[in-house]
Amino acid sequence: MGLRHLARRGSAPATRTLAGLPGGIVTRRRGRGSEPEDVRLWSEGDDRRFIDRNATARTGQLHVRTHHDERDRAVVLLADFRPAMLFGTRRALRSVAAAEALALLGWRVAADGGRVGLAVAAAGAPTVLRPAGGERAMIAVTGALAQAHADALAAGSGAPTRAEPPLEATLALARSLLPAGGHLVIASALDDPGPGFDELLTLLAERIAIRLILVSDAFERARPPGYYPFALADGRRGTALPTAGGQAAPSAEARLADYARRGIAGVRLDVETGPEAYAPLMERLDAVL
Repeated sequence: MGLRHLARRGSAPATRTLAGLPGGIVTRRRGRGSEPEDVRLWSEGDDRRFIDRNATARTGQLHVRTHHDERDRAVVLLADFRPAMLFGTRRALRSVAAAEALALLGWRVAADGGRVGLAVAAAGAPTVLRPAGGERAMIAVTGALAQAHADALAAGSGAPTRAEPPLEATLALARSLLPAGGHLVIASALDDPGPGFDELLTLLAERIAIRLILVSDAFERARPPGYYPFALADGRRGTALPTAGGQAAPSAEARLADYARRGIAGVRLDVETGPEAYAPLMERLDAVL
């Protein structure tokens, strides 16, 4: 709730074109739409199915009715609160940064008349809210995010290390909440998303618009040299020297470029920079939703 004022900054309502329903965004859509817009004289190439009989009978000349599509923007925010996201070395946990970015984006969408829904991936049962419009819907989303994060922290405190639950189940659940033409925004570091995640994400990108917020901690991008203790999901513990040998993990930029080739645009979210720096990124992401 405290981030709502940041979402208002930089908004340019003059660049928005409102149409049939609130939340209209200037985009290229297929078809002629269903909402009547105007009646004009027939011209060569017009579809005969759209001839307006009343105007034609009244004037004695062929007239056609033009239409526009209803603009109803529905966005589902997918927050990753699995155990691997409950980690951070500066300012906040990666899960907190993901929630902050999604809240900023959600407030922007709601302010423009769009509908916002939520799906949270965690070690336990997922949290789901169907897309709804208005301030009340966004208040419900922020409350559900806070509660889901508190539950994730409580489930992880003092519990033995478990295998990371796959992300594809929550991805499929989030897709089921969206109508045709909806948008899905995923905030995650994508640590061990599951063997079928990339394939499912690529298939869904052919049907809905998907955007990615790739959360990145400073420790991941530049580790200080030294030995680090570790604990694995199977209970094994030890000490490792990450800088010695082994194959380096792909950078956030390389991963984003790979997803962009599949039609999934995204931004990198640096945990340590904070919500003030997230606001311009969410404004840019909002412009392509």
